[in-house]
Amino acid sequence: LTDDAEILKSADKVIFPGVGEASTAMRFLREKGLDEVIKKLTQPVLGICLGMQLLCEFSEENSTECLEIFPYQVRRFVSDDLKVPQMGWNTIYNLKSPLFKDIPEHSFVYFVHSFYVETGAATVAACDYELDFSAAIHRQNFYAVQFHAEKSGAVGEKILENFLKI
Repeated sequence: LTDDAEILKSADKVIFPGVGEASTAMRFLREKGLDEVIKKLTQPVLGICLGMQLLCEFSEENSTECLEIFPYQVRRFVSDDLKVPQMGWNTIYNLKSPLFKDIPEHSFVYFVHSFYVETGAATVAACDYELDFSAAIHRQNFYAVQFHAEKSGAVGEKILENFLKI
């Protein structure tokens, strides 16, 4: 865990976790100059939860401009029928990434989020919470998951193991 740009640049792989609020996190990254460092990383990067959302263009959470690595909007779940945040186990499907090697379709993973990334060409896993959203995205050396792999039991452990092998 570091906020040192040189350590990030020299790391074999980078895990970009996040719990919190988008505008506060982006302000911290900009103040430390880490926003530009992250954009230029060439090694494998894994965004988790808020880390995934920050890799997108824009978040509706406090109208936040993000890192723009993925051309997606982060939207708030809006429904009278849904519990927000989505907190708990849900299935992922349409698995299309080395992250999901040996992971069965419709495996359960653990989510805690009030905002979601829309689906698009970079979507490599989806989830349904009244609407389909990106459970995982991948573009070049950037991978990201909305769920907490570290809290997702054996499935999450395997996903993290797969990332370390990329």
